Amino acid sequence: MRYDPSRPAGRLLLTPEDKEAPARTRRLGQLHLGEHPDPDLDAYADRLAEVTGAPYAMVNFIDENRQFFAGLHVPGVPLPVVKPDGSRPEMGRELARDHGFCPHVVVRRKALVLEDVCDYPRFAGNPVVDEFGIRSYLGAPLIDSTGMVLGTLCVVDVEPRPWGRAGLDTIKASAAELVARLERREADGLPLL
Repeated sequence: MRYDPSRPAGRLLLTPEDKEAPARTRRLGQLHLGEHPDPDLDAYADRLAEVTGAPYAMVNFIDENRQFFAGLHVPGVPLPVVKPDGSRPEMGRELARDHGFCPHVVVRRKALVLEDVCDYPRFAGNPVVDEFGIRSYLGAPLIDSTGMVLGTLCVVDVEPRPWGRAGLDTIKASAAELVARLERREADGLPLL
C-alpha cells in the first residue's frame, strides 16, 4: 500500500502498490492490448452486461499510468450524477489508476465483490462513487498463462446490488474464458468471438 499525499483532503485513499505494472505494460504491448477500443471486446462487454443484468461492463487493461477500457458497455441512459454546471458525466475509455476498484483486483489477483461500496469505508471515498454514482462492483482479474494479471473484467451498477455467489462464479468464469480467447487470438490470429 502507498499513501499519495498529492490528493486533496477528503480524497485520501490507500491505493495498492502495483509492482507488476512495468512488466504488465510490456506484456500488454506484446499482445497489442490496452491502446485502442476493440470491437470484439466491446461485444464481450455487451454480452457480460446482458448475462449479469448490469448497466455497465468493462474489459479493463491497466498499465503504469492509467486504466483503459478496451471493451466497454454503457447503457443508453445518462448517469444519475449531475455536476454543479448541470451536465452529467460520461463513462469514457480511460480512467486514472487511483479511480475505481480494478487496481485492487489486479494487485490482489482475486475477484472482488462490492454489493454496496458505501458499506466499505476504504472504497466509499473512491472518486468513481461521487463522480459517476457507482454503488456496486463485481470484478475478476484477467490472468494469462504466463501468470501476468493483464487487467480486469468487471461490471458496475449505480444501485446497490446483491451479486451473490452466482455473480462471483459468472465473473470468474467469464474472465477465464476471455483470457483463453485472447491467448488463442494471439496464437492463431483468429477473431476473439
